[in-house]
Amino acid sequence: MPLVKYILSEYVEKAMAQAVYDKLEDGTFAGRIPSCKGVVTFGATLHECEDELHSTLEDWILVGLKLGHLLPIIEGIDLNREPSREPVEAV
Repeated sequence: MPLVKYILSEYVEKAMAQAVYDKLEDGTFAGRIPSCKGVVTFGATLHECEDELHSTLEDWILVGLKLGHLLPIIEGIDLNREPSREPVEAV
């Protein structure tokens, strides 16, 4: 069975690969994705910060799509294009 890739999942995966984390003076962590303006999170641990960043990124994408914001093209994935429609075959 061929592996099916979903464009939103791939976009999130590639954006998360660009994440930058900093350890703050109080021992907590800050995370951000530079190409996704405003996607910034904080966490008590690096893992918590990463989880929160992933969730925030997903919400940021969904709000951006809903409101028609121009989203960054990440590694050739352009979510700004009009979706193409493929015919659905009756089962």
